[in-house]
Amino acid sequence: MSHSQTQEAVRVFIERWKGRGYEKGESQQFWMDLLQNVLGVPNPVDIISFENQVKLANTSFIDAYIAPTKVLIEQKGLNVDLRKAIKQSDGSLLSPFQQAKRYAAELPVSKHPRWVVTCNFKSFLVYDMENPHGEPEEILLEDLEKEYFRLRFLVEDGKAHLQRELEVSIKAGELIGKLYDAFLAQYNGKVSPEDLHSLNVLCVRLVFCLYAEDAGIFSKDQFYHYLIQYKPEQMRSALKALFTTLDTKIEERDRFLEESLSAFPYVNGSLFHQQPNEDIPRFNEQIADLLLPKASLGFDWSEISPTIFGAVFESTLNPETRRSGGMHYTSIENIHKVIDPLFLNDLKAEFDQIKEEKQDNKRKQKLDAFQDKLASLTFLDPACGSGNFLTETYISLRRLENELITLKYHGQKLLGIEQFNPIKVNIHQFYGIEINDFAVTVTTTALWIAEAQMMHETERIIKFDLDYLPLKSFTNIHCGNALRMDWGSILQVNADVSTAKFDYIMGNPPFVGHNVRNDAQKSDMEFVFGNIKTDKTDYVICWFYKASQYAQNTQTRIAFVATNSICQGVSIGILWKNIYHLNMAIDFAWPTFVWDSEASEKAHVHVIVAGFSDKKLSRNPRLFREGIIVPCDNINGYLINAPNVFPDRRNKPLSDVPLIRVGSLPRSSAFTVTADEKSSFISDNPLSEEWIKPYIGSDEFINGKERYCLWMKNADIKVLRQCRKVMERIEKVRQDRLNSPAETTRRTANTPTLFAVDAQPDTNYLLIPQVSSERRRYIPIGFMSPDVIASNLVFVVPNANLYHFGVLTSNVHNAWMRITCGRMKSDYRYGGDLVYNNFPWPTPTEIQKSRIEKTSQAILDARSNYPNLSLADLYDELLMPSELRKAHQNNDRAVMEAYGFDWRTMTESECVAELFKLYQRLVEREKEKEGEKKGKGRKVKKND
Repeated sequence: MSHSQTQEAVRVFIERWKGRGYEKGESQQFWMDLLQNVLGVPNPVDIISFENQVKLANTSFIDAYIAPTKVLIEQKGLNVDLRKAIKQSDGSLLSPFQQAKRYAAELPVSKHPRWVVTCNFKSFLVYDMENPHGEPEEILLEDLEKEYFRLRFLVEDGKAHLQRELEVSIKAGELIGKLYDAFLAQYNGKVSPEDLHSLNVLCVRLVFCLYAEDAGIFSKDQFYHYLIQYKPEQMRSALKALFTTLDTKIEERDRFLEESLSAFPYVNGSLFHQQPNEDIPRFNEQIADLLLPKASLGFDWSEISPTIFGAVFESTLNPETRRSGGMHYTSIENIHKVIDPLFLNDLKAEFDQIKEEKQDNKRKQKLDAFQDKLASLTFLDPACGSGNFLTETYISLRRLENELITLKYHGQKLLGIEQFNPIKVNIHQFYGIEINDFAVTVTTTALWIAEAQMMHETERIIKFDLDYLPLKSFTNIHCGNALRMDWGSILQVNADVSTAKFDYIMGNPPFVGHNVRNDAQKSDMEFVFGNIKTDKTDYVICWFYKASQYAQNTQTRIAFVATNSICQGVSIGILWKNIYHLNMAIDFAWPTFVWDSEASEKAHVHVIVAGFSDKKLSRNPRLFREGIIVPCDNINGYLINAPNVFPDRRNKPLSDVPLIRVGSLPRSSAFTVTADEKSSFISDNPLSEEWIKPYIGSDEFINGKERYCLWMKNADIKVLRQCRKVMERIEKVRQDRLNSPAETTRRTANTPTLFAVDAQPDTNYLLIPQVSSERRRYIPIGFMSPDVIASNLVFVVPNANLYHFGVLTSNVHNAWMRITCGRMKSDYRYGGDLVYNNFPWPTPTEIQKSRIEKTSQAILDARSNYPNLSLADLYDELLMPSELRKAHQNNDRAVMEAYGFDWRTMTESECVAELFKLYQRLVEREKEKEGEKKGKGRKVKKND
């Protein structure tokens, strides 16, 4: 149903049941009518049941039960006092709520109610069973026209409610997008940046008016009734007059102002203040129809989530995101992965302790102190975008405060509140920095809307209307480049600004991969990091480092979302090593998960959340995964429970094992030969067959694909001249290299018969693919003959034997690899300098080494049983042949025993933690040896 249709249905329902209410004869009719005609359930009989039998001393019956949302209903007659005890058949005195709780205790655990509703046809008392001792919320039949949405919990669980908020907010964004396009068409393609700015401001103002008339800030449908009296060609002037009126104090308005304008309240907050060069496009029939019947009467703006809608609204009107066709928003669930462990969980725990206080006076003192604490906290999002983190944080704090107000005043109607406002938390505690000026305006508006929504919730608790208007001027959201700004300078406090600090810094800064950074972003990184090199790191690390600099030696706590690349590969040594040098430590983290950031076109980004603060602050390190909290001794830069280690790239192994290198680099595609081309080459000149070799990269090796290359090392020049097609390829190589922008490549044009870099072993070698799917438990590796040419997309380990194969293919090395490697999207990107060269190898006995060699051979034998299957087939976690899996498991045990690890009990994270400790010992030993060498060198020089 549309908003107007729902309003009419509610009005009819109220009229139908006003003054009626016979418990025995009309209860079922009342609830079926409510569910179907007010809440829109097409077949209420599918979700609600009546007169369910429960066994007490005497057989009793539950009046109604809504199964999907677990709502137990105790219905009474029209004039029954719902708060008063009633004599039961067994002689006991129970209120309707106590009666319902007695029924609930006899139900199976799976049917225990989430909500209990007692009702007498004219009043609903709603009890939240998450807080069974709390005061109920009361909803009156006579107020249902403006408060029917409060009954949606009957048919929507929490996630369904969030989903509805999301759907409504996206629909709102679509409506504004259509209006925007219709207005934009009025410019006939001649639109300037100033025009776009004016249009964005216009849309923000329209959104506020549409929300205000549905949320009670204006009179009901006041905006609609004002504009509908004008023809489309007059609406432009009418809007200008309205905006001027909304920006003018009541006492300063023209005393002869027409009544339709003078009835509007004074808004203030600079939202409607006319700026130079602002303009409003012409209206036409299409725009009038979109704005009034559809956006105003046909849609309920009071239901939008300011957290979601702000982002959807900003991205709808942002030219870049509109071009990509995506509405950008961050889900409320994901926002809470940041703010809950950062501060909200601790505040809720503190509040729960206060609620346990038995003495009324002490509890009131503690509640007052806790409310003052909530009102004193300051929050900064230094890349706030459309303000979703700030808005959701404000809403969360106000909901906590509203719960406190409920407990403090026990739901009684307060007298003399004209001089007293029970609300202390306010939007002026929230600060943001954003480089896009339009997003700044959206953030401010979203916070104002959130403030209105939360004030309405407070009004329902205290049963008194509060003054929302005029808006207070709000200048905490700053337009600028956060990486070039002094964050502390924007904090407005009464105390000494030089010592005041934000309590919490949070957000979702721009990711921007290292390969797509523009010059300005590169300059920003140099500005933030100074002489620290930031090659191959994402732009987002700037916010982590700048926040650490800001929070050093303070009480400030920080939590950001970032791409998971910042906890992998080279980023560990660049970002986290330098953050730890600032004496910061990680408080909590969410390791890699998928962050859905798009509404219309889901963009699955693999991200982490990291919370960190000065090392001197108390902390209880913990890792979060869906449904699991893991207490830790220490969380390192890889986001695991392990010591702080920062493996650097090294050009040779830390342990005494064969060297690893990248395969050969052609620097021209002309070397590559397909299977069909191979046949053509050989038929054209059989002599060319000796130069066509199997050519293998990660894809060919894992997926069994056939590919070849021209390998002309030591080829007879006279014979080459006889092969026309080969000579054509050689000339193509020369031209490709000459046309290269890289000087090093151009120099290799003089040797067009050879790969630019020849790394091909002349003996059997071990091949390790550079990229492999994260879905595999083991990276497939294997032995190759020297006749198989390894491309630069694989690593080669010459002189490797079965022992080396066994350790490298084991779960121990794969666990190390998963933590220390880079990623391509979510796939593993193996690194010779970081993964292989830093890997701490075991020191096995001869017996242990022999056992590993045997288990290694068993793996190769098991593979050979399936010559028609690729390694991708064999290493599919669901389909891996049982004998291959068993061979790997036996090898895993043999390798773990060589390390002294207990394969029966050790988890992968424990294994990695031990490997890091072993790595640290090896590094220390290496430093000691280097020191000894230097000492010997000095002695020799002195003797000389």
